[in-house]
Formats: sequence, C-alpha cells, structure tokens
Amino acid sequence: MSKSFVNDQRILQAAYFREHFSNSIREGGPDYRLEQRSLNLDPSIRDKAELFFAANPSIQWHTHANHGLSSQVCCVNFLMPLANEKDLLAKWIGHNLGIDPPDMQVIEANRAGQDWFLTFEWIGDNDYLNETDSNGNRRRGANATAADAAVKFQTPDGKIHLVLIEWKYTESYGAPLSGGRSANATRIERYLRKAFSPNGPIRDIGGLELTDFFWEPFYQLLRQQMLAWHLENDPRSGIDRAHVLHISPSLNSALHKVTSPRLRSFGDDAFEVFQTLLVDPSAFVGMTIEDSFAPLATWSEAAWFPALLERYSSLCRITDGKAS
Repeated sequence: MSKSFVNDQRILQAAYFREHFSNSIREGGPDYRLEQRSLNLDPSIRDKAELFFAANPSIQWHTHANHGLSSQVCCVNFLMPLANEKDLLAKWIGHNLGIDPPDMQVIEANRAGQDWFLTFEWIGDNDYLNETDSNGNRRRGANATAADAAVKFQTPDGKIHLVLIEWKYTESYGAPLSGGRSANATRIERYLRKAFSPNGPIRDIGGLELTDFFWEPFYQLLRQQMLAWHLENDPRSGIDRAHVLHISPSLNSALHKVTSPRLRSFGDDAFEVFQTLLVDPSAFVGMTIEDSFAPLATWSEAAWFPALLERYSSLCRITDGKAS
C-alpha cells in the first residue's frame, strides 16, 4: 500500500536527518523537514545544484524542497551527478532506453559557467501548449509544462533525440483536478487541439474526451507527451525523435491507480493504460528507480552511489551486498 510506503519513507528520511542534520531539523516540525533547503541536497552536488537553479533564467525550487520526501530534490540528488558526465550519462541513458550508449549532446550551454548534458525543469524555447502568461512569460519550475529533467543525444544515423524525464517519489492521486469549470475551460482551450491524433499523441478513440485526462497522474502524463509530440513534429525544433521517460519507485503502488473513471475501461495500471492510448506507444518508457539506477552499483565511475544508497536505501534493490 502506498500509505505504508509514504510512512516508511518518512521514517527513513527522519532517521537520516537526525543522524546527519540533528541541529537543522525545523523547530516544532517533523524530523523529516529541515530548516535549510540546501541541506536536503547531497553534499557532492549541493553547491552545483544551487548555482544551477540560481543562474539566469532562474529555476523555481518547489515549495517543499526542504522536505525529506521532496520529489524534486530526490530527482536532483539522483540525476545531478550525471549532468556533466557525458560518457557515464550515455551509459545510463542506453540502459534505460535499451540502446547502445549514444552520443550525448549539450542541452544547456554555459549555464552557471558550464555546459550541461542533463538539465532540470526543462520547458524548451517554444510555447507549444499555449501556456505563456499575460506578460508573455513562462517560468521553469512553475505554472508551465516542464520535464523534471531532460537530455539530448545523437544516434549513429544522425538523428537528434530528446528525452523528457518525469520523476516521482511518494506521490499518489485520487481526486479530479481542482478549479472547477472555469479552470477546466482554460485547460480545454489550451490543449484540446494539441492532444488528439492527427494533431497530438493520443489515439482518436470514440468517446474519449480531453476531460477524461483531468485526473492526475494522467494530466501530467498527457502534457509531457504533448510537449514531446509537438517538439518532434516541429521542423524548427531540431528534434527528430522525442521520448518521455517516467521514473518512479516500484513500491509506490498507489501511483499506478487509474484515477480517471473513463480510463478504467482500458486497464488497471495508470502507466500501462496511458501507453496504450498513444499513437506511438514506444514514445513513452516507464522505469522503476530501482531498475533505472541498478547499474550504478557496479560502475566504478559512480563514486556518489553509496551516498544515494544510504539516503534512499529503499529505492535501491540489494542482492549479495550490491544494488541490483
């Protein structure tokens, strides 16, 4: 049960914080919430992550980034060590997509004085989903469709691939989107002509409507996949192929609940259901955190992996003393 999973994560994170940051736990709060957000980041990437998010244009840290169960921080802790490691990142991407390690491309140049092969809260240069605010702006990490992380690579045939990475930790869902008719009207205006084939990634299935996706996690899945589809189908983007790579813990069973009543007729696993609704099912790849990062336990270059194992032990499978 996900409720048990969440409680277990609270216990684990509280114990970790008490051991490492006993003087920085928020006064009067639970032991899994810190006074300083930066302490929630692994020491090996703490300064680099802070500089990356603060660089212009700045990226919004989530409200609860000082919380031990922060999905954003979990994502950064796992992925930031790979961001400047081209060859190691190529091995990791190859493992996740089932391909040979590709030629990774710089996805964000000269940010905080470095070139990055992996970036965070990626929204792209073009507003494909009609999300620009009244001032003509979109902000990374807030109020616009963003990939938690993104990478770009070139295959031997010269094609440029983009991978949008969606990361989950302890999330679970049940209720429809908030905001009522007014908010749904805005969502329909933005996305209706972007979602369904031939102008979007979702198969044109009789009786299926955009509002059937107004339940998480389907709403996020739809927006990510629309972004990928429109990037791939826009000659200006320079992207020949776009994928969504969804990464989440195997033990968070509630995340897989099919929350939308209409979509329950397609199956009982949210991610399997969503994939079957796509014109191109191969454009969506689902991985557990455990399977995604298992190889790092045997890669000598991944010197930070033991720290991840200590902090997020339940997100790594252990067999004969090694993650697997």
